[in-house]
Amino acid sequence: MRGYGGYGRLDDRWVRRWTARRRNTELALVLFAVAIATGGHAAAGLAMEERIPTGLPAYAAVLGAAALVAHLAVRRFARYADPLFLPVTVLLVGLGLVLIDRLDHDYALHHPPSDYQSLPLAPAQATWALIGVGVLIATLVVVHHHRILQRYVYSGMAVAMALLMAPALFGADEYGAKRWITVGSLSVQPGEFVKVMIVVFFAGYLTATGDALALVGRRVLGLALPRGRNAGPVLLVWAVSLVVLFYERDLGTSLIFFGVFIVMLYVATRRTGWVVLGALMAVVGTVVVATTQPHVKGRVQAWLDPMAIFLPPEQRPPGLISDQLAQSLFSFGAGGLTGTGLGQGHSYQIGFAGRSDYILATVGEELGLAGTTLVVLLYVLLIQRGFAAALAATDPFGKLLAAGLSTVVALQVFIVGGGVTGLIPLTGKALPFLAQGGSSMVANCLLVALLIRISDSAGRAATQPKGNATILTPVVRDPVRPEIL
Repeated sequence: MRGYGGYGRLDDRWVRRWTARRRNTELALVLFAVAIATGGHAAAGLAMEERIPTGLPAYAAVLGAAALVAHLAVRRFARYADPLFLPVTVLLVGLGLVLIDRLDHDYALHHPPSDYQSLPLAPAQATWALIGVGVLIATLVVVHHHRILQRYVYSGMAVAMALLMAPALFGADEYGAKRWITVGSLSVQPGEFVKVMIVVFFAGYLTATGDALALVGRRVLGLALPRGRNAGPVLLVWAVSLVVLFYERDLGTSLIFFGVFIVMLYVATRRTGWVVLGALMAVVGTVVVATTQPHVKGRVQAWLDPMAIFLPPEQRPPGLISDQLAQSLFSFGAGGLTGTGLGQGHSYQIGFAGRSDYILATVGEELGLAGTTLVVLLYVLLIQRGFAAALAATDPFGKLLAAGLSTVVALQVFIVGGGVTGLIPLTGKALPFLAQGGSSMVANCLLVALLIRISDSAGRAATQPKGNATILTPVVRDPVRPEIL
């Protein structure tokens, strides 16, 4: 940076110009994202009804106003932040609303009014998106610095554990899993918020105990495994994940919950032994539950042979009851390279999960391999900027927090995308921002807000003289010639 050589003061005018360029770049990208989403909504309407949707002006106005308010909040409360977080989020949210609204029309057309699948979900999803924007703004206003969260590490984890176990105690069994708590007409999925809270806990815990966890116990087959007494936290997390998977049959949350801890352990200790140990424990736990829980076993069977569902009932493998994965693969195959075009697919045949678990299949069919690749690259960009914020953060807690939050997004996208495409068994999680789900929308907006806050702190530190950095490098003097550093 100009004017920065390790001594003296940065040119305040240069800093103001630098931050203004960042925010102006963000504003331009946000408006571009709104324009893309608006164009997609118009294209879908023309394909389905041969006319511009009557709600297009309202859609563009609401999405644009929400994105603009969020941008103004970032400009006011996080002006040093990375300019890519918000535009990528706006584009994913806008595209998700387009796809859900487009699927609403097909479900209403092919299901009777008395069928719950014919109910429109886009208006509720738009409401949740506005709530998510409010949560994002509130987080930026209240959390002035990410290190404030370090004060509530253990109390936050206690709340997270209570939320994690609540569906097993009070939740209803829906679609083969206990992931929701229903209060009146409102259905909440606590696991979406727990994934953020556990990352905060892990970041605080590993910041305090990372050195002890990095100690090597013994070597087995060339791998440096941790000491037995230091493996206790991993065993505890593994046990809790297994309990969640067994009683709630929520494979996706368990994999994210356990996987993010292993990744953060590696980031904090740089010991491959933790990764190997964690992977082995995850495989053992998953195999045990997959062979004992009929719901999980059925999803594994559908993954092994999705087309067997079309055999006569007496010839089907035991436990195979759904054709959703097969219909999803048909959708990807029909899309080809460039897709059938927005509004011209048939992914409603997937069933009730077409707007949630399997919405990526609609992307694959109507936007093709090219569109699917671009959507995946949007997630990759979001994850990459999160890890960039982790590298730029000046304190260990911020580094681990940003790395953990980015890992959550990466794991969720891989788990959902892999399940929908048949790469791995389906877990039933929602694709962040794109799929229908209020809890997912709000929780992921909270996650992005924390990444924005961490990148703002890193950007602010980068514009300060070296002597004013948040974390100072210890000064070590030569014992023989103390005048030499």
